[in-house]
Order: sequence, then C-alpha cells, then structure tokens
Amino acid sequence: MPAAAPAPSANANIARHLASMAAAQPATAALKIPRGRTRTGDIDYLTLNFAELAAEVAAWQTRLTAAGIRPGDRTLVMVRPGLPLIAAAFALFSLGAVPIVIDPGMGLKNFLACVARSRPRALVGIPFARLLSHLCRHAFATVEIRLAASNSLTARLTSSNSPPSILDPQLADSRASDLAAILFTSGSTGTPKGVCYEHGHFDAQVRLIRDTYDISPGEIDLPLLPIFALFNPALGVTTIIPELDPRRPATLDPAKIVQAIRQENVTTSFGSPTLWRKIGAHCLAEKITLPTLRRVLCAGAPVPATLWENSRTFLPNGQLHSPYGATESLPLATISASEILALPRASNSGACVGRPLREIEIKIIALTDAAIPTLAAARELPAGEIGEIIARGPVVTRSYDALPEATAAAKIPAANIERPTPNAQPPNQTATNLGVGRSMLEVGSSAASGGAVWHRLGDCGYLDAAGRLWFCGRKAERVETSHGTLHTEPCEQVFRTHPRATRCALIGLGERGHQHPALIVETRPANSADATTLARELRALALQHAPTTSIKLFFFHPKFPVDVRHNAKIHRLTLAQWAATARAFDGDLKT
Repeated sequence: MPAAAPAPSANANIARHLASMAAAQPATAALKIPRGRTRTGDIDYLTLNFAELAAEVAAWQTRLTAAGIRPGDRTLVMVRPGLPLIAAAFALFSLGAVPIVIDPGMGLKNFLACVARSRPRALVGIPFARLLSHLCRHAFATVEIRLAASNSLTARLTSSNSPPSILDPQLADSRASDLAAILFTSGSTGTPKGVCYEHGHFDAQVRLIRDTYDISPGEIDLPLLPIFALFNPALGVTTIIPELDPRRPATLDPAKIVQAIRQENVTTSFGSPTLWRKIGAHCLAEKITLPTLRRVLCAGAPVPATLWENSRTFLPNGQLHSPYGATESLPLATISASEILALPRASNSGACVGRPLREIEIKIIALTDAAIPTLAAARELPAGEIGEIIARGPVVTRSYDALPEATAAAKIPAANIERPTPNAQPPNQTATNLGVGRSMLEVGSSAASGGAVWHRLGDCGYLDAAGRLWFCGRKAERVETSHGTLHTEPCEQVFRTHPRATRCALIGLGERGHQHPALIVETRPANSADATTLARELRALALQHAPTTSIKLFFFHPKFPVDVRHNAKIHRLTLAQWAATARAFDGDLKT
C-alpha cells in the first residue's frame, strides 16, 4: 500500500520529508537513472529505493561537513540532473546550508554575474565547474571550498559493505522563515534574478502540488525539467530521469520519452508545451497512447489549442493540466483540458490559466511600470479589464537576493486595496471586445492570506465573471500605440490559426506610446513573392478581429530565440531589436 503523507513537524526543514518517506516506504523505488539498453531493447536503469536515497543524502552530508560547509553557507550546486542534483540539494537542506541553483543555459556572461551576486562560500560541482571557478576568479571570489560531485558514493551504498554510520543523517532545526535555497529566474524578459526561497515556501509548494493534483506516495514521475525532480522525494514519488539534455531540451527524442513512460508505467510528468507538443505529435503519428499517465503538467508558456485537443487522444486515462505561476510564486492557478475544451471558442481572448488554488489570492491592478510602495496606491480593476496580475499566498516569495530595487519593483506590502465600483463599465475597448463579464469579482475571499507580500507577476491578464484567470502576455512585451495597448497572447492567437504561423510574436517598433505594431512569424518563405503572399494572408486575418486591425507589417524569421529552461518562452524584445534592421512586408501592398 502507498505510504501516507508525512505528519506535520515542528522542524520546518524541507529535507524531513525524505526521512519520513524513507521510514514509511524504504523499499519503494525513489530514483531510476538510465544507463543504457538491455539486450531486448529496454531502458536499463540504476535504481535506488527511498532507504538508499536517504543513505546517499546522508553520505553527501558527511562529505559536505568534512569539507567545512556549515549551516547557513551559500553553496553553488553545479552538478548533473538526477542523483547528483537531488542528493546534493537534500544534503545541503539537511545540513541547514543554502543551495544556489543557476541555469547554465542562460549564457556565460549572465551566469557569472549571477554567481558573483549570490556570493557562494562553497561550490559543489563537476570538473568543468571547478575549472571555471579558477578561470573566472572574479565571479567566484567568495568561494572558499570546492567539492567534487562524484558518483562513487552510490557505488558504495549499493554494496553490502556500506558503513552504517553514513545511514544516519542529521537534520538541522530550521524555521519556516529560514532561507532554504536561491533559485534563479530564466531571464526571458530581463536579467536573471536569484529568488530567495524559505523552507516554508517549499513546504507550501509540496502541499499545494500534492493536494491540487491528487498526487500520492508510490506514484511514478518523469520530470522534463530537472528542478522539478526535487519535489518528488518529499512527495514520496519515484523519479524516472529522462533521456534528455537539459542544456538543449529542443533536441528531445520523443520516442525515448514515450518508451520510458510505457516501460516504467509513469503516472505523472511535467514539461513545457514545446516538449509535450513533440511527444504528442509522435504519439499521434505512431498511433501510441499513454494509458498509465494520470496527469501531465504543462507550463512555461501558453499551451497551444492543438495540444489541448490532441491530449485527449494520447492520454486516454489522464488529463493535461496547465499550472500558472512563476519562479517567484508557483503554483498559483491551474486548468485542465476538460475545462479548456468546454470554454467558448474565441481567437482573441488570451489564454485561460484557470482559477486560483486554495490558499492563493489573485487580483488585477492598473498597469504601471513604477514601483508600488503600498497596496493602497494600486487600483484594482473590474472583471474583464486587462491589467497586471498580482498574487499572494504561502508560495509567494518575499524578495530577490541582493537586488533591493528589483524586490521593491516586484513586491507590494499587504494592506487594504482600493476597490472599483461594482458595476463599472470597462474603460477600454479591448476589454469590451473580450466579451467577458463586467461586474466586480471578489477573488479569493476564502483563501488563506498566508503571504505577507503581494508579488507582481510581470504578466498582463484579467479575471472573468466566473473567477477564471486569463493570461494576455508579459507586461514588458506589451505594445503601446497612439490608439491603445496591444497584448501579445490575444493578438498572436488570431494569427496562429494560419498553418504557417503556428509560432509568431507581436512586437512594437518605435517609442512606447507611439509604437507601430508588427508581427514576426517563425518560417522561411521560399522567396520574396511567397513572403508577400503570406503577409497579405496574415493581414486578411488581422482585419477580422478588432485587436489586430492595426497590424499590417510582417517579418519572417527562420528560428526564434527562446529560453533554455522551457524552450517555449519567445524572446520578443530580442526579436524587436532584430526587426529594426530587417525587411518588413506590408500586408496592404498590392504590388
């Protein structure tokens, strides 16, 4: 029988969950790492059960302590996904040290800036990481301890001669408000920032993910984003490490992922829409279904309509879900395929990301790029009107690391908020075009206000009359023309109906407030005549919908720049710079 969820503890250290699971289900597989193929073609895995994983973490803790790492020490973790990442992170949690996790795919310049700002005292890393720390001494100036990340511990633990002393981990006594880790944002619309996670934030994430998606100990997960594997030991879930290069997720081979899911009877998986679109397309082409999957969590960018629809075919016994949130606050809301497919079809309404989760409160406030010192200075918008999304709750982090100005720009102290007139008319034409309710909606009135701050998501959106949240695009990527504001998602939805524009990006040319809107499509026209024809077809689509009638300039780009983490977030600001010197095609020109 599956083990019960661990009971509450006075010690808030997130690593306590692994110890509880190791005691409750010691023989259950905790981690399976691919290491080749058997003679019959099956994936051959190195398997550690929960007792062995707990022992591995204890062994790591012994090594860290012997190397001089102390409670509170910031420790940069530069190891491979899977066992090294999970064991190092939980050993640091257990010790009371603070792991720092930075995406290496953000580029060397950004990476080194993040290292310097986070001021690690220790480094746990592969040989290249330790070499880099010597070559780039300025960024690593605070590093006093360098520790190799080795797989030799696993070999010792899986032998019968493992010394019993390493099987007894020591758990630091941590409060919910103690700093647990520093995790970095992707930097898709700006400089990557270190997010300060407390033990209480991780606890709340485990609780909300478990309860929202009904995940039970004993289930089997295949996470396509390495950082999400860190939740599984606390959930009592088996982690199947995918055959995937996290530095180049777009190179994923869907056949290998499907084989792992079917062979290991995977019940849950997390991945970006880009990766699951590839997996889904492979399943449809090969007439394959994934009957053991109960849920697929798809996030990082809006889920395309075709993936929502196709998921019903390859997930006969499960559902596609899209959790909404950010590195600074996750999860906040969620929606499932059945809910999406039951909504009225509209091509310019934005992406519905569902209702706020229990314990989460979400509001929409008037757009501003300025800092908001108190919540009383913000103006809450009525249902149906697009503004900036803000949220509070126990998963909402309080600050960025060593970036007080960024913290001030993104956080609002909790206080009373100015409320709109209940039956106010939407003040802009865009809200009217959306066709949503206009009455004021009190959101999250019964939610626990566990967060002391509101987080500004940096996203634009609105709440509809039924309490659902709709995402309309990143605030930094909005296009402000002389006639009003355009948002990326509602506009791009119009053009994605064209078979050659399934990936496109709204941009603004010129100064904000007087920008000229344009659309960039990821495609390679055969020649100038083909590009002109495509521009005219897209212009014809634009004229059919009020929000896009002003878009008549079209660019064509062979391959969009996207984030490494999800391979889904389009770098529209980078594309706008490219378009400043690229050739545009006017969809209104007839010659």
